[in-house]
Amino acid sequence: MIEHIPVMQREVLAALNVRPGGRYVDCTVGAGGHAFAVIEAAAPGGSLLGIDLDPQALAAARRKLEGFGANVRLVEGNFAEMERICSELDFAPVHGVLLDLGLSSLQLEESERGFSFQREGPLDMRFSPQQEVTAAEIVNGHAESALADVLWRYGDESRSRRIAKRIVERRPLHTTTELAKVVEEAVGRRARRLTHPATRTFQALRIAVNQELLSLETALPQAYGLLGDLGRLAVLSYHSLEDRLVKTFIRQESRDCLCPPRQPICTCSHEAGLRPVSRGAVRPSPEEVARNPRSRSARLRAAERLPATAG
Repeated sequence: MIEHIPVMQREVLAALNVRPGGRYVDCTVGAGGHAFAVIEAAAPGGSLLGIDLDPQALAAARRKLEGFGANVRLVEGNFAEMERICSELDFAPVHGVLLDLGLSSLQLEESERGFSFQREGPLDMRFSPQQEVTAAEIVNGHAESALADVLWRYGDESRSRRIAKRIVERRPLHTTTELAKVVEEAVGRRARRLTHPATRTFQALRIAVNQELLSLETALPQAYGLLGDLGRLAVLSYHSLEDRLVKTFIRQESRDCLCPPRQPICTCSHEAGLRPVSRGAVRPSPEEVARNPRSRSARLRAAERLPATAG
């Protein structure tokens, strides 16, 4: 089994400013790599709440984190519901919230999950078996134009219409390798290309199946609301759509006024509640990319909650 390597672990701990006795939420706990580092750095007296939709990932996290006992609580759920989950467990305010939006090595390795075009498996791509829509339903059920829109919107795939046309001609498709082959037929494969031609198609389908962007949009203000004074929000994203949402949210919540630039008087009454921890996104080091090639697209953004002003 491939070991899951936490991306930018040192940078994540610095971004969260993990302190002894702190309380932290890992909204995508996965196999527990980042969570282990956070709760270890928060000792003595620290506590961590881990949330994940994937029951298999939670099982792995329980094994990895069992040594921390009652200081760690794990919940199966969508991070878009973190506010409700934290309220029910009386786990707020917190010193830090982490969102690692990437797909884990464990998920990619399990062919029956259907996330990888390199392993033959069913067109599933669900984070949770409780979810209703699978990738197969989108691939085989969407009209050609709707399928092309999914590939364009969520995969930033410039050849989306050509790919959608070929998929419709070849369907029904049942496996990941069938789909990857059809995409390669549609667009060809260049010898110098670093990524497989089906990479963006698989990304788009996974995002659509799991409604990842909608969940992120819903989660960001909830994470902000959970933070106590000087608490930190840290987000690891792996493609431009996620990173753009995070960048826009931090920028918006770091401004005192959101009125149109030409409006002479502020009427929005918005007050800045966050300040960016760094200028721009932090990227993995060349050494880390060499050790863990899947980290190459990672972008880390973090922001700190400003202390509440009196009156």
